[in-house]
Amino acid sequence: MTKFDHIRPFLDDEVNEALKELRRHPLIKALLNFTFPNKPRPEVDAILDNCHSIRDFQTKVIYLSVKSVIEKSTEGVTTSGFEKLDPNTSYLFISNHRDIILDTSLLNVALYDNDMVMTASAIGDNLVQKPFLLALSKLNRNFLIQRGLSPREMLKSSKTVSEYVAQLVDKGRSVWIAQREGRTKDGNDQTQQGVLKMLTLAKEDCADLEHLKKLKIVPVSISYEFDPTDMLKMPELMAKHYEEEYIKTSNEDFNSILKGALGQKKRIHIAIGDILDDTIDTILASGEPANKRLQMLANAIDRQIVSNYKLWPSKYIAYDLLHNTDKYAAQYTDKEKRQFQRRIERRVEENNDVALRNFLLMYANPVINSEQL
Repeated sequence: MTKFDHIRPFLDDEVNEALKELRRHPLIKALLNFTFPNKPRPEVDAILDNCHSIRDFQTKVIYLSVKSVIEKSTEGVTTSGFEKLDPNTSYLFISNHRDIILDTSLLNVALYDNDMVMTASAIGDNLVQKPFLLALSKLNRNFLIQRGLSPREMLKSSKTVSEYVAQLVDKGRSVWIAQREGRTKDGNDQTQQGVLKMLTLAKEDCADLEHLKKLKIVPVSISYEFDPTDMLKMPELMAKHYEEEYIKTSNEDFNSILKGALGQKKRIHIAIGDILDDTIDTILASGEPANKRLQMLANAIDRQIVSNYKLWPSKYIAYDLLHNTDKYAAQYTDKEKRQFQRRIERRVEENNDVALRNFLLMYANPVINSEQL
């Protein structure tokens, strides 16, 4: 065993055997039926039999799965900024995070379509407790972030992840990681300094930011016009508002995965920011203490994620409803406003002002952040 075996995805020579074991699982069969609705089962089995690497599985199966999701649950995905990337270079994509599976899946489809290196992607081990989800994540080049550890165990685990990320990028594999632990439920995308601190734990004889510069950090913004999981996020937002402990139900994350994939999202935009090499040089030259430098970098990532975030009409409508104004009325039509109001009626109890405010903030916060920027 290597030090990474408990967190790494499958190796290529493990993929075919894993698929033989996994293909009969009812939910995997459902995924295959969704992806290949018109193919007889022997043809689908032949496709799986010819998957001998993660790339094979991603390009022959998952790419088509995500394309079907796009076709059935969106009005299209647009992208910007991919021309900034070098096809022969690996990057560390630090991204805002709204959907458990789709954020990385959509990014990888866009990278593949642009002939770029697809990513190994971080995922919390709490999200893959079911054996078939763990196997499927390992087939999609996910590596595990361990949760629920003691402080001492967490430090050790974080160092292992940091070393693994550095090794991946050094060997030519791009990496995706969220800017914060867990998904952003309230639409307020902010980079946690602790994520950057974790990534520095693999440094050797260099400053924290010099190590991060080697990883070639690129901020990524992903924006969904409508969040199909918005109603699923409400109980946690309400508990947070009332300062109550929130305990997830046993199938909550799995339900979010399904709803996120199959629910209607309308338009989606993925924006690639600027490679942060020059920004890191400027921060290094500032002479600030190490912790301050990390926070300056977190702020720089936030500025790019916020400034590149596509503000759909739903975001402006939520802002105007929240503030009882028509400040952004030029950004949406009456029809779009009525459609959003119907969405509110289906998701928020009448006369529940606290729930209404939390729901509107979920959509309005990107506009608020853009104004503050």
